[in-house]
Amino acid sequence: MAKVLGGVPRQSDEARQNESGRRLFLVGALAACCAVWPALADADLDAGGLTFRNFGTPDNGASFNRIDSTFGVNGANPAPSRILAIDNDNGLARIRFETIRVEVALPLGWQATDDWERGVGYSSDKRYRLLVWRVDFAFEGVQDAEHYAATKGGTIKARRPGIQAQARKFQDGTFLIVFDNAPPSQGDTERRVVFDLVMSKPGNPKEGVLMTLGVPASEAERGLKLLALLKSKIRIDW
Repeated sequence: MAKVLGGVPRQSDEARQNESGRRLFLVGALAACCAVWPALADADLDAGGLTFRNFGTPDNGASFNRIDSTFGVNGANPAPSRILAIDNDNGLARIRFETIRVEVALPLGWQATDDWERGVGYSSDKRYRLLVWRVDFAFEGVQDAEHYAATKGGTIKARRPGIQAQARKFQDGTFLIVFDNAPPSQGDTERRVVFDLVMSKPGNPKEGVLMTLGVPASEAERGLKLLALLKSKIRIDW
């Protein structure tokens, strides 16, 4: 179980899951467990008509000016993220994670912090949790984003046999890894689905950004639509 700070998971299962991806192992033997098939590439994620307003609370951005509690490596002393803009009409706030030089849009009513080398965002009830990371594929022991997507799925399945993993490639070259049946962290009421979106640096396939969204298993379809919205608004300083 994760340690708790103020009743909130200090380190969520999806956070531990991604940290286990550091220095991916058993590359050749496990890659086939989560093969990526470029010929079956999908056009892109689709929000299905939903907007950021469907995932938040219209509070004029007040939630981003406080930190009630958080999870993560630096949960006891989180650094607030930088608020760039509040867009009440579209129900979102533009947030910059300085440590990783990435800007994201989050629903109003959420909170966000810089957590060491990650950006962290989460809904008011902590059921939806977002992590944004920089990835050095060479450091991870893989060739590129596609190799990472295939290998990480196999690695997680080997460590946690109950988790099911599948990967998809989109036409823009990004990769989605879906982890079903992930165990709940302390404070969660059901099992989780974790979405990993892997993006490569244009012109340099050795570097990338990983966006991880964890949601309750019963809301997997809705969570995937939120991921589409998050992807559409992300800005990365490569």
